[in-house]
This record gives sequence, structure tokens and C-alpha cells, in this order.
Amino acid sequence: MADVIIAGGGPVGMLLACELRLHGVDVVVLEKLTEPSPHSRAFRLQPRTMEMLDYRGLAERFRQGRPEWPKAHFAGLQPLLDLSRLTSSHPYSLLIPQAHTERLLEERATELGARVRRGHEVTGLAQDRDGVTVLATGPEGSYDLRSRFLVGCDGGRSTVRKLAGFDFPGTGASVTALLGDVILDDPGQLPSGVPGTTRTAQGLLMAVALEAPYVRVLTTEFRPPQDDSEVPVTLDDLRESIDRVIGTPVGIREPRWLSRFSDATRLAGRYRDGRVLLAGDAAHIHFPIGAQGLNLGLQEAMNLGWKLAAEVRGSAPEGLLDSYHDERHPVARRVLGETQAQLALMNPDARTDPLRELFGELLALAPVNAHLSGLVAGTDVGYRQEGDAHPWTGRAVPDLDLKTEDGRTRIAELLHPGRGVLLDLTDSDALSVPARKWAPRVDLVRARTLQGAGVAVDAATERAVETARETVVETATEAVVETVVEAVLIRPDGHVAWAGPADAAAPGLTDALHTWFGPPARP
Repeated sequence: MADVIIAGGGPVGMLLACELRLHGVDVVVLEKLTEPSPHSRAFRLQPRTMEMLDYRGLAERFRQGRPEWPKAHFAGLQPLLDLSRLTSSHPYSLLIPQAHTERLLEERATELGARVRRGHEVTGLAQDRDGVTVLATGPEGSYDLRSRFLVGCDGGRSTVRKLAGFDFPGTGASVTALLGDVILDDPGQLPSGVPGTTRTAQGLLMAVALEAPYVRVLTTEFRPPQDDSEVPVTLDDLRESIDRVIGTPVGIREPRWLSRFSDATRLAGRYRDGRVLLAGDAAHIHFPIGAQGLNLGLQEAMNLGWKLAAEVRGSAPEGLLDSYHDERHPVARRVLGETQAQLALMNPDARTDPLRELFGELLALAPVNAHLSGLVAGTDVGYRQEGDAHPWTGRAVPDLDLKTEDGRTRIAELLHPGRGVLLDLTDSDALSVPARKWAPRVDLVRARTLQGAGVAVDAATERAVETARETVVETATEAVVETVVEAVLIRPDGHVAWAGPADAAAPGLTDALHTWFGPPARP
């Protein structure tokens, strides 16, 4: 018996296991691969993901020895997106292979006590009112495993999604794409070099340098794939695709990995069905641009973990677990639409050229560049709040530098335990009563910012709120510049649940505590 079974031990499953173990939830991870995959589809962690890793004290573990790139592309256009101007404590993309991300997260999950079973996969399931019975198959045969919840993090062809009957609507593939990690006989044979992107009337050719002497070569042909998606890709397949795209043979050899993908775009109609939930590629698939699928899944794990843990512990308020779907499903829908828009702009049809030229002009405009940067980076996400909520409410909390009685710290460091934080920026005792009622689910921290008591909502915050105005999950759009915030209630995932005066009777504070952390503890 386990509290939660996670199907799939990729980055999303491992981060979810970490989050659950922070709260003492008994977790079993079933991963069908006997060894971690050495291959990486994604090579980038976006700013919002880095912020979330920072909330758990993992950012430096990931950053060690890895380059940071303050740029990103949108449909391969110039100028590039400028991430350095984002209102973020990590305004860059961390260039790190997905395989390394998975290894670091598995190490952390194991440190925290998650039980990882490699060579085991879900082959059947049945849920009832009290839990889920999983039929698992491992090296020694099949066996039943019982849990209170099951989370499918098992990829785009998710067995959990299929067995549980989740609908998966969307559009089929209209392009054919191949990937190969190979050695080039002569990098000069590629028209745009390495790294580089070549767009011709027949499709796209991209090349990305890996560790020498390997290069990742990707081709995209704007024609529907043949019925051979299950057939392994050969080196000749990749050679022929390169030749069709650029019209010139290119010498490639010693493939380390060959794969195929497409622009099939699908989103599960719901993220939860009773005691079965989905996260990551099990819930959505799309054309891979900028590692957005990986980052989207990791952000889902952070949103789900503390909510599912509260449900297991019996402290979750009504509707908390359902808020996972309510908050993250619209985010995924918008990311899928944005990747479709990028691919449409990359279409080699000459009729797309005027649109690309126009978009290049728009990207040179600072507000447009900032808007698309926040979209790709995930920093523009805020969660809708009803009523007259403060402009910060629903958004990621600014990572302020603080001074407490124990010394200097940052808001991100306060979130390392994975609990909620009630931050009193007046360094007073005004919030001690509600803090006692909701301890230990919420930590009271008395501190001062470098600016003194409270912090002003500045122009950068106003711009961030305005950027979110038309996002999937709208926040308040009328930011009040120079409104002083004396206290902030922060969710474990770093989103603001409430902000206002440091007053136990402040409007909305008690409601926010009930909404996100359940009823107060008994004396």
C-alpha cells in the first residue's frame, strides 16, 4: 500500500515525487526503463522553472557548471527574445540536457525517501471510492499495488491516460520531423553551420552542437507522416530527409540516437478523474519548441504536489485538488496554441514570408518582445482570483531580499520546506493569531525588506500584471503603483494567495487561509 503511485520516472514524475515526500507522503515511482535514458529531447530550463527549483533549494544544484543564456527564439526569427529584461530572479534559460535534469531530480527524490522501481510499468488499473489498484509488471512478473491516488507522468503515449479513459482531443500530425545525434563529416556542408537553422521551400534543417564531436541534426518537412511512426528511424532516413530539405547530400555517421516527432497537438479534456491524475506529456503533446513541454510539465508537478499532499494528509479544503486542473489546464492550452503559432510562422511556403517579416518588426518593439518573452518563459502566468484582489494575488511572488532576526534571506529560501508562508513585512506581531491557527501548514515570518516596512508595487510589477491581462488565467489588471504591501500569504508553489496590510482582521486574509490551507487547526 502506498499513498501515491507515480507512473513514469522522467523529470515530471521525479519532481512530483520530491514534492510529495517533502510532506511525508509515501510515494512509489514505477518506471518501465531499467536505466535512465542517456538521450535528451529538451536542453533548456526556462526562468519560471528555475524560480520554482529555487523555492526548494535546488537551483544551485542545477546551475553548477551549466551555461545560462539570456535569450530565446520565437519561430527562429530575429531579433531574439530578451529574457534578461524579465521581472524574474532567474532571467535566463539554463542550458542543461533533459537526461541530466532527470538524474538530479531522481537523486533528490531518493534522498527524500521516494521508492523508485525501475523496470516496472503500469499495465492495468481499477479505481474505487477509497483508492486505486494498479496492476504492475516487473522483472519477476505481474503484481497488484494499492494506493490512494495514481498520477500518470508516463509520457505522450500514456498508459495511465488510456486505461483510465481520459479523452485526448486535438489535431493530428501535419509535418514529419526527424532527429539524429550524429557526427558530421564536414560541418561546412550545412548551409547555416552549427548552430544554425536553414529554411528552404522544402522544410527546415536545424543543427545544435552537443559535446564534441556530436551534433544534433533535426529536419522538419511540411507533409503528413507516413504510417510508420512505430518503425525505428535509420541513418539513411535522416540522410534522405536532409537531402530533400536542402537539396544537397550531407555526410553523417555514427548515430548515437535517432528519433521522430511531429506536430500532433492534443490536450486531455481533464487533468483529474477521481483518484487518477495526469501531468506532463501524459496530459498534453505538441511540436517541441524551446523545451516548453518539459517546463510546462515541471510547473504542473509543482502546482500539484502540495495540493495532493494536503489531500492525502486530510487537511485539504474542499476543491483544492480540483484547482490543479482549473489552474493548469488553461496554461497548457495557451502553450499549445503558442507552439502552433510558432510552427505556422516557420512554414517554408513563400506566402509565409511577409508574415515573418512583419513579426520580425514586431519583435523589435520592446513591449512585444517582453510579452512573448514572458509567455515562453512562463513568468506571465497568474491564477484568476475573484473579487477585488490585490494585483499581486495569483502571481508568482517577487523574490525580495529580506532581513529577519536570524539574518539576511530571500523569499525563495523561506519556501524551501514546501509550506505556506505568511510574511509580515512590518516585523510586527500583528499576524501571530492567524499564524498560530494555521501552524504548521503556514509559517509566520517577520521581516523587513531593504526598503523598510512593507514594499511598494512598482512599475515593473504593474507591467507584469498588464502582461498577464490577456493570458490564460487573468489576474487583476488595474495595478496601483506605490501601493504598500505590508503582508503576503504565499502558497507553497510561490504564488501569492493574498496581499494587504499587516492586520489579522485584514479583508480576505482569513478567507485565503481557509481556501488554500483548510480549516484552522484545533487548539
